[in-house]
Amino acid sequence: PAFRGFQRRFLLGYLPALAADWLQGPLLFQLLHSRGFLRSQVAALYSCGFASNVAFGLVSGVFVDRLGRKKSCVLSSGLCSVSCLLQLSHDFLALAAARVLAGLGTSLLFSAFESWYLHEHLERHDFPAEWIPDTFSRVALWNSGLAVAAGLLAWLLAEVLPLGPAAPFLAALPFLALSGIFAGKNWDENYGKSRPCGKACGEGLRGLVSEPRALLLGLVQALVESILLIFAVLWTPVLESHGIPLGIAFSAFTAASAAGSALFRRGTTGRLRLQPL
Repeated sequence: PAFRGFQRRFLLGYLPALAADWLQGPLLFQLLHSRGFLRSQVAALYSCGFASNVAFGLVSGVFVDRLGRKKSCVLSSGLCSVSCLLQLSHDFLALAAARVLAGLGTSLLFSAFESWYLHEHLERHDFPAEWIPDTFSRVALWNSGLAVAAGLLAWLLAEVLPLGPAAPFLAALPFLALSGIFAGKNWDENYGKSRPCGKACGEGLRGLVSEPRALLLGLVQALVESILLIFAVLWTPVLESHGIPLGIAFSAFTAASAAGSALFRRGTTGRLRLQPL
């Protein structure tokens, strides 16, 4: 019962942030294009978000450990909230700032929350490490459902409300506020080891050089992520020209992704016992 209560507190703080993140995805290209920008300018705005995510990702681990993981979770909600508000602007620089803040907030979203949970699970509560997969399998299941629902909700809001494609970004604000407030009030603070940023990066580089398989895995992952980011920029103009509702298409993409993950788990743990290459 103590573990389930702790797990519930984590999910109530984390899942709203994931829902807000998914709401910002389906109509982003349409929103930026509706501001009168060329496709090349929209691609540049996308690149601002990707670049800030990559640049901050190099130091996010050290930053989160020093600032505090709970504070970093609250900061993630704050950065993403400001980014959503800036989406209402028609100014290119304001929208570029919105993408940079979104990249920073997303980097924290996918590092601070899980780091906080692992420390609390193992260090503060001393729960068995074997119970960790139970929590993250629940996160994966809920995350898939939230992604599908977010696409449908974004499409519905854009159709019903006069704000059009900006409506899902405003709808994300209550979820971000819920996540930040809940984590701030109900979570304990924890910190990681204080290490100089240069030393941490040096250890990572030495690890890659000493373990070729880790370097190869990183290169493969980078190529896969590159393909997905290119796809994220191109799928909207391709489908929009055929009159396909973008929110429904987004939900179909995420549902297919969830189905693929489920098939992978079934294939590697079921009767087939398939082994990843």
